[in-house]
Amino acid sequence: MNWKSKRKHYGRNANYSISKKLRKENKTTIEFEIMLNNLSLEEVIGLKLELASNVAGSKLYGFKVWQSLPEIIKDAVLKYAMSATRTKAESMRFLGLNISMYRKLLNKYEIDNYFEENDLTENA
Repeated sequence: MNWKSKRKHYGRNANYSISKKLRKENKTTIEFEIMLNNLSLEEVIGLKLELASNVAGSKLYGFKVWQSLPEIIKDAVLKYAMSATRTKAESMRFLGLNISMYRKLLNKYEIDNYFEENDLTENA
């Protein structure tokens, strides 16, 4: 029996974190995240839609919210999977996708660009 611990492989997305990225961009704070954690996902989505409609003059007419939901949710879940796993292969297994579909989604939603440090320094 080998008592040595296995060496963990840390891939490119081991340091990806949506929370850290948003904090670096000064879009969130730890206090905000604590308050956000007390809300359900449904409340967060509803609040976000209400705030967006207030900015647009209380009208979101012409914006196909219902048809856009699947794409918005897939984008959010893909970003979460990348931040919650150490490697892309682990992320792919977490989502239950095959490699071709996974690559298509990464390109479609530009996930790697979302987490790149260069993007953070340009926006800061």
